[in-house]
Amino acid sequence: MNWTTHEVSNQVPELGDYNLYSTDIALQEGVRREGAHWHSAALSAYGANLGLKVSFDLAHEVNRCKPELEAFDRQGHRVDRVRFHPGWHEFMRMAFMQGMHCSAWMSPRPGAQVARAATYLLHGQIEAGSLCPITMTSAAIPVLAREPWFDTISSRLFSPRYDSRDMPVSGKASMMIGMGMTEKQGGSDLRSNTTQATPLGAGGPGESYRIVGHKWFFSSPMSDAHLVLARHNDALSCFYVPRWQDDGSKNAIHLQRIKNKLGNSSNASVEVEFTDAVGVLVGPEGRGIATLVEMASYTRLDCVLGSTALLRQAVVQALHHARYRMAFGQPLIRQALMRSVLTDLALESEAATVLSLRLARAFDTTEDPLEHAYRRILTPAAKFWICKRSIEAAGECMEVLGGNGYIEDGPLARLYREAPVNSIWEGSGNVMCLDVLRAIKRHPDQAQALFAALEQGCVGEPLLLERVHGLFVLLERAGSALESCARYVAQELVLLTQAILLCRYAPLDLAEAFVQSRFRGPGGRVYGINVASSFGSGVLERAWPE
Repeated sequence: MNWTTHEVSNQVPELGDYNLYSTDIALQEGVRREGAHWHSAALSAYGANLGLKVSFDLAHEVNRCKPELEAFDRQGHRVDRVRFHPGWHEFMRMAFMQGMHCSAWMSPRPGAQVARAATYLLHGQIEAGSLCPITMTSAAIPVLAREPWFDTISSRLFSPRYDSRDMPVSGKASMMIGMGMTEKQGGSDLRSNTTQATPLGAGGPGESYRIVGHKWFFSSPMSDAHLVLARHNDALSCFYVPRWQDDGSKNAIHLQRIKNKLGNSSNASVEVEFTDAVGVLVGPEGRGIATLVEMASYTRLDCVLGSTALLRQAVVQALHHARYRMAFGQPLIRQALMRSVLTDLALESEAATVLSLRLARAFDTTEDPLEHAYRRILTPAAKFWICKRSIEAAGECMEVLGGNGYIEDGPLARLYREAPVNSIWEGSGNVMCLDVLRAIKRHPDQAQALFAALEQGCVGEPLLLERVHGLFVLLERAGSALESCARYVAQELVLLTQAILLCRYAPLDLAEAFVQSRFRGPGGRVYGINVASSFGSGVLERAWPE
């Protein structure tokens, strides 16, 4: 455009055509350290593909053109389907080709969960909405794998060929699994669910039931089946509810409306009613919550990964902008106060990355009590902390760009609107923190292993050791008041673990900056309060070696 009143200058070049993996030093180091070095070439190739400008543009378009509900066809037949932008299917195809929906289960090996997590961290930076069906499908596999009929669907669950057709799964190349738990009256209080299941025969595991009721949030509605929580004999059980029945007819799953969400716009979440739908009992009768909680342990890890991905991309966008944008005679990144803010954000991103990959490794093993502690105690704590910190960080990164960050033309507004969903989905912050306390109480051997690891990891770090001992005292003496301290307990567990990991593996100046800013002085809720700009050079170059 030819402007007649001024010359366009000092506008930052759009970020694109870069490799998300090869520019992320912390991610590369973590992949090698946590046992997934064998996947590095694939990650580099995928990072290059996702970093193309056309990928950024497609993600923008997919989130601008929201899914649309088609309850009936033009002739009046009930079809209950959702139409997506073609770009949605392209991102789904890319994710399936990477095996994000099944790889950790199809090819188990040391580092398999880490390899998947690293892929997830890349994909989530560009298009986060498509992660939802990927997460639920992957999390459903270990639950369904125990069923005697699993072989009838396993080849489609393990297929790398994304198949978006709405038809009986017997004719498809692949399939997806969703979840249906929350209802209007309950939300996270699953025991208040009212959806009813009635056996069509003798009943019992593997038998068919009639499902009548509703779900208030039903994510990934075009999945080929959902795991649904329903009540039978006053006990809650888990049911496999397919979209299509064996005879080729549509199951009675009626989509009522698409939720008008703040973010996560490319992905559809709907309200649904079951009017005599047919489902198959999964696991023992009355063990529905336990079955779905097992599944949720994997989805919660993905919430941590998804927030870490959003955090990383927001920081990269802010650093890129600060390097090019001139203000008051010099680039933003050379100004002391801005360097303090950017350094603090970079510390947050690396700490989230190092913990996320360490958690993923814990899901690769099952025997060691410490690994169990990472899964059962630290994962909900990390979901609480990292998901919340990513919301604040996205807002701070938007502010680095000023008005250019606030408009929908760029990526920061979408990242900011996307961030809260991970903090809410699969249990909000209070639910996570109460789960942390519950896990500590129910699994004392695992808690003891974690506490011993924290104490040992802080040897030589008096500041950290003091906080560890303070946490121990609180857990021992708080008694009935401990519940009110649950958020503090979760925060301390995460910050201490992040500090220990950074002290062990990150450059000395980065680790020192993290420890000083998180455990000493007035640092806290606002980024840039307690990080000296003198720390910035090495930290910022490491965060974005542009």
